[in-house]
Amino acid sequence: MNALITIAAFLAALAVLIVIHDYGHYLVARLAGVKVLRFSVGFGRPLWLHRAGADATEWVLCVVPLGGYVKMLDEREGPVAPGELHRAFNRQSVWRRCAIVVAGPLANFLLAVVLYWMLFLNGVQEAKPIVGAPVPGSVAAAAGLKRGDAIRKINGEEVTSWQDARWRVLQLAVDKKAARLEVLDRAGHIEWRTLELSNFAPEGFEGDPLARMGLRIYRPDIEPVIGKVLPGGVAERFGLRAGDRITAIDGRSIGIWDDLVTSVRAHPGVRVHLAIRRGEESLGIALTPEVIERNGERFGRIGASPNIDPKAMQGFVTTVKYDPVTALKLAILRTWDTAAFSLRMLGKMLVGEVSWKNLSGPVTIADYAGQSAQLGMAAYVAFIALISISLGVLNLLPIPLLDGGHLMYYVVEIIKGSPVSERIMEVGQRVGLSLLLFLMAFAFYNDINRLLSG
Repeated sequence: MNALITIAAFLAALAVLIVIHDYGHYLVARLAGVKVLRFSVGFGRPLWLHRAGADATEWVLCVVPLGGYVKMLDEREGPVAPGELHRAFNRQSVWRRCAIVVAGPLANFLLAVVLYWMLFLNGVQEAKPIVGAPVPGSVAAAAGLKRGDAIRKINGEEVTSWQDARWRVLQLAVDKKAARLEVLDRAGHIEWRTLELSNFAPEGFEGDPLARMGLRIYRPDIEPVIGKVLPGGVAERFGLRAGDRITAIDGRSIGIWDDLVTSVRAHPGVRVHLAIRRGEESLGIALTPEVIERNGERFGRIGASPNIDPKAMQGFVTTVKYDPVTALKLAILRTWDTAAFSLRMLGKMLVGEVSWKNLSGPVTIADYAGQSAQLGMAAYVAFIALISISLGVLNLLPIPLLDGGHLMYYVVEIIKGSPVSERIMEVGQRVGLSLLLFLMAFAFYNDINRLLSG
């Protein structure tokens, strides 16, 4: 069932992003008087084709859904009737061609603004920015943060939710700047804590960067009762069931779920003995936690999650909601910040300051699509907005075959007063194709590594 949800959520997100991106090209091309021959969602063999409009434009759905394109009338791609030369793309002014090309990425950014605006307008339920017990020896522990500290401001800017705090700390970590936190402790006193991020390792951005800093979201004490076992996991193979209460591990009493997690993580590949209460029956089960290696860390996992009472979490969530004007301003700012952050990350990858392991491919994106869809419509909409921004940024990179590559040629044309030669464009196409294939292969490699590491 989860696999079906993941596939459906991924394909739906792809369809929205591709259609919006290509419709940007299509709309501006039509406004510029260019004849559009085909609007294709996907590549390869057509599964569905429909001709419509005065120009009999072909609207096509193809077998490979990873992309799309808008084919325009162009003398470089075939003969053009004399009466339609004025409608050929290559006959347009360089400024019109620039507008048509940039319209695709711009449409992605506008989609993100609209989606974020809707979320901020309707209200988003998010976790309050309250810190859980920091990991010993971590950046958060060194800063003096304690369990229950509520983050009020970061470097003077107000924080409204855990997601807000996460985003701001991540931006500062990328720039290797310190994060000065104003916190309200459990006694009601305002304190200041400083996260020193200048030495935060580049590989720390893979997975959950805040977890590597020792920053964990606060959760109320949860009873050590199993709510769900992962199919095929260690817990299921050794007979653990939903409803089982873990009372001890290797003779040490277990009071809360975190005690169990700490013990299991500390024993990767080492046999442990669990004391269990199942109804009126007391049982003993010996099992060996699975070994997980991630970001240089080695820990154990049994594949079980706790039984959480939703009512116990109500005091730790907040609804972030704004009026229409404020929501629009924040939506534009969020889109801008996310796009700028993506560019900074790409730049730091190029100079080696951030690991290329952070590059994700379609498998990871599909996984995130499925996870966000299962969390609810708000999470799924936020996911689509984020991927839309990423798609817009990616397409603006100065790589031949991408929109940014075409813009690069047009900038050269504006400077030198004449179009780039066919030979240079042909060489650029080959270089661009090779670079894109390399990036795709590397992204797939990262995806497979993530799957193998769980």
